[in-house]
Amino acid sequence: MNSNAGNGKLVCVTGASGYVASWLVKTLLLRGYTVNATVRDPNDPKKVDHLLNLDGAKERLHLFKADLLEKGSFDPAVEGCEGVFHAACPCRFDVKDPETELIDPAVKGTLNLLQSCAKSPSLKRVVLTSSMASIIYSEQPRTPEVVVDETWFSKPDFCREARLWYALSKSLAEEAAWKFVTENGIDMVVIHPGVVLGPLLQPSLNDSSATVLKIVTGAQTSPNLATGWINVKDVANAHIQAFEISSASGRYCLVETMAHFSDIVKISHELYPTLPLPEKFVMDESLMPKFQVSKEKAQTLGIEFIPLEVSLKEIVESLKEKKFLNF
Repeated sequence: MNSNAGNGKLVCVTGASGYVASWLVKTLLLRGYTVNATVRDPNDPKKVDHLLNLDGAKERLHLFKADLLEKGSFDPAVEGCEGVFHAACPCRFDVKDPETELIDPAVKGTLNLLQSCAKSPSLKRVVLTSSMASIIYSEQPRTPEVVVDETWFSKPDFCREARLWYALSKSLAEEAAWKFVTENGIDMVVIHPGVVLGPLLQPSLNDSSATVLKIVTGAQTSPNLATGWINVKDVANAHIQAFEISSASGRYCLVETMAHFSDIVKISHELYPTLPLPEKFVMDESLMPKFQVSKEKAQTLGIEFIPLEVSLKEIVESLKEKKFLNF
C-alpha cells in the first residue's frame, strides 16, 4: 500500500465514528490524506476521542458536525474535497419504526449528502457504503450452485413483505443515489460488504460485533443463517481503492467467505475452546444453504481478502481488549 498516495489530498468521511468509517479514517490518514470527518456531536468524547488519537490526526483530521436529516449540513465538510466516502447510515437489525429509524436517515441522508456533493466543483468521485443486503434479497433462488454478483439487486417489495427493514433501507438509498448521480453528473462507486468482522476502533459496540459477541458469550441458540463475511480492513481498503483507481466504476460485492452461523461457532470453538458457545441451532430445521458470491470484480481493486478465521480471532481479541468479553 502506497503510504503517501493521499499526498495531502482532501477527502470527506461521513459518520466517521462508526465501525467501518473509523477504519476508513485511520487508513486514509496512514495513506497521507487530509480528512474532513463528519459526526453528529464533535464534542462527545465517546464518538471522537478514538479518531483524534489516530496517527496523523493532529495534522490532517478535521471534525465537522453534520446530521443526515439536516439539509445542507454536509456542505462545509464536502467543500473543497476530491473524494467523499459516505459511510453514515444507521445499521440496526432490531427496529420498532423502520421509516424513522432506518429508511429516512438512509434515503434522505444519502440525498442530502449528494446535494452537498453536487455543489462542490472540486469533487472527483463519491464512494458509497452499501451492503450485500441491497443485492441478495429478491425472488431469485440462492442455492449452493448460484453465484451472486454485482448485477443482482434486492427488490424493495420483497424486502417490505419479508420485513427486512435494513435491506429495504439500503436498497432504497442506493436506488435514490444512482438516480441522483445520473441526473447530476456525479461519478459514484458503491461498495457492498457482507457482515463486517475484525478489530474495533470505536469504544461502543456496533451491530455486527454485537452479533458475534452474543454467539461467543453463551447464546443458547445461533441463527439459522448463511451469510457473507468480510474483514473491516478489507472494507476500508476497498473504499480507498475505489476512489484511487480511476477505472473503478459501478458496484462491488465484498465477501471473503460465505459461512453459516454454525461455521462461526465451530471456528470460534477451535480458536477458543473455553468459550461458552451455543450447543444447538434454532429449532432442528435443516441449515439454510450457502450460495456463492463472486470475488472477481473486487479483486480488480487489489483486495486480497483476509481469511475468516483471522477476522474472527481479531474481533474476539478486540472485544476482550475492550472488556466486552472476559475469558
